[in-house]
Amino acid sequence: MIRRVQHGGFPSSAAAVLLAIGYALHAQTPAAVPVPTPGATPTSKLPTPPRQARAVSEATPTTITPPALPIMPTPQGSEMDRVVAIVNGDLILDSDADQERRFAALLPYGEASGTYSRDQAIQRLINRDLILQQAHLQPQDEITTEAAQTDLNSLRKELPNCKESQCETKEGWDRYLATQGFTEDSLTELWRQRMQVLGFIEQRFRMGIKIEPEQVQSYYNKTLLPQYAAQHAKPAPLSAVSDRIQQVLLEQQVSKLLDDWLQNLRAQGSVVVLHPGEDAP
Repeated sequence: MIRRVQHGGFPSSAAAVLLAIGYALHAQTPAAVPVPTPGATPTSKLPTPPRQARAVSEATPTTITPPALPIMPTPQGSEMDRVVAIVNGDLILDSDADQERRFAALLPYGEASGTYSRDQAIQRLINRDLILQQAHLQPQDEITTEAAQTDLNSLRKELPNCKESQCETKEGWDRYLATQGFTEDSLTELWRQRMQVLGFIEQRFRMGIKIEPEQVQSYYNKTLLPQYAAQHAKPAPLSAVSDRIQQVLLEQQVSKLLDDWLQNLRAQGSVVVLHPGEDAP
């Protein structure tokens, strides 16, 4: 999701297209025909053609016409992916915001409940980039792809609207993800980043915050069970989801501290949000 700004203002994909076109044109250009220099000594003796053929050749010189270069077709109805924000040199694209909205809808237990606008998705992506940039600067165990896959394997048994697709099987899980606009690899990478963010938040802000069992029980009864009921799905037992509920409650508890910290990061760094019609600086 994070993309580094290239020299000259082109994203890496645009630069690659320009280079590819340049190489293609160079390959289509015919090699120059050597012209003999008057008075020069030939390096090799060529066989003398018959007189009649030489006369015709001298009377009618051959004209070499370079082949026409192919015209690159212009895709009809295609649009370039628009840059919507730049976070300390990292690009956030319009497609990232669309993906974030779909990802938020997939998160369990009401973490992104309610209306989730594109502007909210962009702000969430900005905050995630800022946190990941700080996480890379500080000593912290990197979340592996294998750890993210293990966590997702547990999650897919708990999602209320995943039961009908038989997500406990690989075929059912792939089918369910396709309806949400994801592949297993793309979702795993987003989930890995999410785990990295949560781990950093917990390490930095959780000290002094304690989630009581009564809070977990209350959230399970008042928030989670109604979600299962709305999906006409059998609820997971509290023991199976208590850890995830604690994660949600932790995020709620540290949100004020996190907001203040993120505001300082924005003020100290460079965050630019681009609206439709605006060009990247």
